[in-house]
Amino acid sequence: MSQKELYTRISSLNGEVCVPGDKSISHRAVMFGSIAQGKTKVHHFLPGEDCLSTISCFKQMGVSIKRQDDYVEIEGNGFSGLIEPTEVLDVGNSGTTTRLMLGILAGVPFHTSLIGDESIAKRPMGRVTVPLQSMGAKIDGRESGQFTPLSIRGGALRSIRYESPVASAQVKSSILLAGLNAEGTTSVTEPHKSRDHTERMLGAFGVQVHVEDKTVSIAGGQSLKGTEIYVPGDISSAAFFLVAGAIVPDSCITLRNVGLNPTRTGIIDVLRQMNATVEIKNERVVNGEPVGDLIVQTSDLKGIEIGGDLIPRLIDEIPIIALLATQANGKTVIKDAEELKVKETNRIDTVASELKKLGANIITTDDGMIIEGKVTLTGATVDSHGDHRIGMMLAIAACIATSRTLLERADAINVSYPTFFTDLESLLN
Repeated sequence: MSQKELYTRISSLNGEVCVPGDKSISHRAVMFGSIAQGKTKVHHFLPGEDCLSTISCFKQMGVSIKRQDDYVEIEGNGFSGLIEPTEVLDVGNSGTTTRLMLGILAGVPFHTSLIGDESIAKRPMGRVTVPLQSMGAKIDGRESGQFTPLSIRGGALRSIRYESPVASAQVKSSILLAGLNAEGTTSVTEPHKSRDHTERMLGAFGVQVHVEDKTVSIAGGQSLKGTEIYVPGDISSAAFFLVAGAIVPDSCITLRNVGLNPTRTGIIDVLRQMNATVEIKNERVVNGEPVGDLIVQTSDLKGIEIGGDLIPRLIDEIPIIALLATQANGKTVIKDAEELKVKETNRIDTVASELKKLGANIITTDDGMIIEGKVTLTGATVDSHGDHRIGMMLAIAACIATSRTLLERADAINVSYPTFFTDLESLLN
């Protein structure tokens, strides 16, 4: 367990940050490059622990993957180039690795076993194993394949039309990847539109994907062709500095080359609804993904209600939005966010309990929380609970706390943002 003393009562934050590559896109670039024919080069890859777990798993299945200083090179030989691993595949703390890889493994004719850390063992896998089993994959594990460890033997699959009970890019992606090896057309319909990185990137690899409202369809038998991918900055990582810029006095922060996929920009919508000053400049499209620079300044914030279709577009940002709400005038209500309960931690309870240690006024509900602002935060000993997003949220909270804050399990932040504290220090005046 690592403990870190955090910055206290920072007077201002000013400067520029290039946040690490998008975690979701980095995962997919490695996976798709591994099942494509030919060479794939991935620039601005996120070297966080989760993405390194993905690389490790595909290396064990015979894929040649080389990491250089600023890119990853993958030599793919298609689905048929994957070989049966001799050892159990360890996904670490990565739900994305687990769920998307199950969709790939469902279509290859060999046996694989997956295991992860203590947190992964608690996360629900039935949401992907059940539809994959209905396609013909043989999957077993704890509670009939509901939880890791999992065992899967893939092979010939049949297409399905799946009505997903949750809006989850991981569920959708897993089924679509299995659909590449299924006869006919596989479709997934969601209650709300989730992140569409898979659909966009499959297009970059030469695969045709049909999108109509909340339904995504893919025809079986298509092959991926190796390509060159630039990974934009992760807006989920940028969110911590967007909030820092809005709540730390006398601040102005510029975040360069951030991904602005419309299924991910809920954090910008919320900041603006709460009266934060956020500008977008230098907008462009790279590999089908919108990218731009974000500029945020200290703002006089107001409480709002957050729910409905907005939630899937900011589900990972809710911990830092909760901190933002403590510094807004009036009440902020977050609802329709039950999915927070099955993240790395139960983020509803964990966010509330840790922010309360700092003096926040938060009430938890079945599907979210109610936060009263504006409050003055005081230092305390807090805990990431092994959740990277909780750790970074608490680090930003410490910047406005009136006394010393100690963060337990600070190393959890390495999962998605290994240079977080270095970047934060670069903004100090």
